[in-house]
Amino acid sequence: MYPPKREIEAPGPQGMLHGTFQNVSKNDAPVVLIVPGSGPTDRDGNSPAGIKAASYSGLAFWLMIRGIASVRIDKRGMFASADAIADPNAVTMGDYANDVHAWTKAIVEKTGAPCVWVMGHSEGGTVALLAAANAEGEAARNICGVITLAAPGRPLGTIMREQLRANPANAPILDDALGAIATLEEGRRVDTGGFHPALAALFAPAVQGFLIDSFAIDPPALIAEISKPVLIVQGEEDIQVTPRDARLLHAAKPDATLALLPGVNHVLKDVPPGDRAANMASYANPSLPNARGVVDAITGFVMQHR
Repeated sequence: MYPPKREIEAPGPQGMLHGTFQNVSKNDAPVVLIVPGSGPTDRDGNSPAGIKAASYSGLAFWLMIRGIASVRIDKRGMFASADAIADPNAVTMGDYANDVHAWTKAIVEKTGAPCVWVMGHSEGGTVALLAAANAEGEAARNICGVITLAAPGRPLGTIMREQLRANPANAPILDDALGAIATLEEGRRVDTGGFHPALAALFAPAVQGFLIDSFAIDPPALIAEISKPVLIVQGEEDIQVTPRDARLLHAAKPDATLALLPGVNHVLKDVPPGDRAANMASYANPSLPNARGVVDAITGFVMQHR
């Protein structure tokens, strides 16, 4: 019989934030907060955009088996946290970092843990770095350290340019896309009236404020400010974030622990090297377990520094 999991709440700006607390059998177990990636990603790691890998719920299970408790959350304005803010697009990365502070405070108060390991996936990794870099006083004391999973090591605009240029099919829309990124990087909004529909959706007016805020963030500068222990986990078969990003983060904080994992992709699953079709298929396969190397890296790091 596995230890029970239960709903847990933290205060949001206009209503409560909701998540799942996965307990373990030991009362003094370390607790990890799983911060989700970009867009409408739920507490399980799934998205209406077709991602059904259940990476976060799977990770919570395997960490529980290893004696580590976890809290996985719905972002403000989304899913069970819908009442926390009226418009989920009216948000900044700083807002998400503030929510991390609210979660770590609530977890410490409700579980008795001395502090919480903040673990962010993809964009959530940047949120975790931002939360730790900006934490002071009680907020800092509530954070044991930071774990990034497939987190970018370069500004978002740089990564988007690389991704857009890498796909030959984007040639007809590339000039508009690159121009939009440059404009947003300058802090100005973009008129998408004449854009291809796919591009208009990517730079929709509702999300441009968030993009402007995100483009201004430099992940290596953030990680360099953190004095707590940091683990950088990166799969070598990731087709969204590269090992180069992990190395850039590590270069900015050489005392961080770097775990480069062969055969692991962006949704933290083992996939055949170089097999893009199998890689993509794993995004919709909840029955494929999380890569053992990911669980090993997290467990070893947390237990070493607890």
